[in-house]
Amino acid sequence: MNVDLLIRGGTVVDGTGSEPYRADVAVHQGRIAQIGEFEVPPGTATLEAEGLVVAPGFIDIHSHSDFTLVVDPRAVSSITQGVTFELVGNCGHGCAPIGNPDIARSNIYGCSASHEIPWRSVDEYLSCLEERQPAVNVATLVPNGNLRLAVTGLVDRASTAGELRQMQQLLSQGMEEGAFGYSTGLEYAPERGCTAEEVTELCRTSSRYRGFYATHTRNLPGEARETIAEAIDTSATAGIPLQISHISVVARLIEDGRFAVEQALQQVDSANRRGVDVGFDMHTRLFGTTNLSAVLPPWALAGERQEIAERLRSAATRRELRKYHSIITALARSDWSRIVVYACRAFPEYSRRSIAEIAEARGTDPFDAIYDILLAELDDLHSLMVIALAYRESDLRMAFAHPECMIGSDATALAPDGPLVGSSFHGAYTWAAWFFRHFVREVGMISTQEAVRRLTSLPARRIGLTDRGVIRTGARADLAVFDAATFGECGTTFEPNQVARGMVHVIVNGIVSLRDGQLTTARGGQVLRHH
Repeated sequence: MNVDLLIRGGTVVDGTGSEPYRADVAVHQGRIAQIGEFEVPPGTATLEAEGLVVAPGFIDIHSHSDFTLVVDPRAVSSITQGVTFELVGNCGHGCAPIGNPDIARSNIYGCSASHEIPWRSVDEYLSCLEERQPAVNVATLVPNGNLRLAVTGLVDRASTAGELRQMQQLLSQGMEEGAFGYSTGLEYAPERGCTAEEVTELCRTSSRYRGFYATHTRNLPGEARETIAEAIDTSATAGIPLQISHISVVARLIEDGRFAVEQALQQVDSANRRGVDVGFDMHTRLFGTTNLSAVLPPWALAGERQEIAERLRSAATRRELRKYHSIITALARSDWSRIVVYACRAFPEYSRRSIAEIAEARGTDPFDAIYDILLAELDDLHSLMVIALAYRESDLRMAFAHPECMIGSDATALAPDGPLVGSSFHGAYTWAAWFFRHFVREVGMISTQEAVRRLTSLPARRIGLTDRGVIRTGARADLAVFDAATFGECGTTFEPNQVARGMVHVIVNGIVSLRDGQLTTARGGQVLRHH
């Protein structure tokens, strides 16, 4: 038997949910060659796994690493948690297609005003990513926000028939160039004007290429049931598999958050019983996070820097802006102590303080405080993030307990040094580690093999990956080897950029990226194109 690498003496948790068993795992030419107990020639590269779990590499079903993987392909925050695959292009946000780069930049997490965007199409973006040789495997969806911005620009209305045809053409091109599906972020400014009918037509386009539909749902206050029903109806009408992104957001739409989550899960189960293919995922934060600039309607962001500044300074325009119902106002629910500024460069003293506290300190109302901050941050308007204290764990636990609940970071891949030093996105360093530490070890709600299944074969099936997410002969050698007794997060709410502990070895397509807890310089990720 030809062996390039042997993982010896570990406890195999194969990703299917089956009982763990002790075995060696042999790797050859980037795939799992054999599983069992056997001798290999002297000098064979070996990783010791005695007392450790050997699992398939974790799959991030809901990543926003589209741009950060271009900036720094090492994906340190991901690799150190055992993540070997990321699906980007979620929530209607992403890197391609691009019409006007200056407008599109606001729809790409981690892309500042100083970053160039040299690509325009999905193919060009994926080729650029390939050139960067990412440490993790990457696949993308086509984001609805990008389609809207490329065709209609910054508008808050339904698309015309002609515009919809243009978006369908762009979506078809993106699918032909390798995208795995289509995503929406119906709560965000570029997409708030989308009708269910136009989303359905775009889903039909994606369905023709055997793609799936991932949605950050519409999320109107008081409409917890309606927001899930719209997503399911769209999927059923278009005949496309559905992935409901971070389903927990319904908990903030009505007063009884637990009931909102419960009825969302009931709708999912009911849809699956009648033959609609519906999946869902959860992020692992007990708060929401987004750009503070999301408080502004599309028209307020149109034009040059000076035009945006004039609007933000104008008392009359501010009166109009107050009327806009945004994701920020929805998260606040009229209680501005819920919205906390994470790190403010223009006013460092406002970092880690709520909008309510900032408004009181400035002697203004919350909206004026927000517009003043955005005006001061105008040179990099979309970089300022806020934390929304919108959830209770008791409301969310039943979703995590559901056997079909996938887990996603809802974050960007980062690194504590290099070009992304100083960048933060809550969940980046903690999501998989928190899920395992909390629900397996601390709460005891989920077994090790079930937690691994949620992080591996379950998302692999949704994406359509037939040779990843499981440990079996012939599968891709994406492997995470960790100490189940210590694997957990170190990052905190206000000190999030701390590498997780307990991950020992990580292999990506047979390449060792983490050895004995230390990063290597090798990057084995592949950019996947759907065919």
